[in-house]
Amino acid sequence: MKLEHVDGQEKGDVLLFALSTCGWCKKIRLLLEEIGVAYNYVYVDLTEGEERNEVIENLKKWNTSLSFPTLVLNNEKSIVGFDKDTIVEELG
Repeated sequence: MKLEHVDGQEKGDVLLFALSTCGWCKKIRLLLEEIGVAYNYVYVDLTEGEERNEVIENLKKWNTSLSFPTLVLNNEKSIVGFDKDTIVEELG
């Protein structure tokens, strides 16, 4: 799975599953950048073939409804949707 990286302060392994056309996904990216957190992301809708299958299988582990955005923290916890308070509490 090919991930894009955004530099910032290391707060563990932060992975965002997003759609390139999703307004809430954009809001999470802006929030992560505002609080200065380093993170990786993948735009699921821009993947194809085997890569998409791999991304979807990985996402299913954290969010069986496959909704967006889904933020995964340290391969331990996921935050589904734009939950600003929880994101800031976990990463801020």
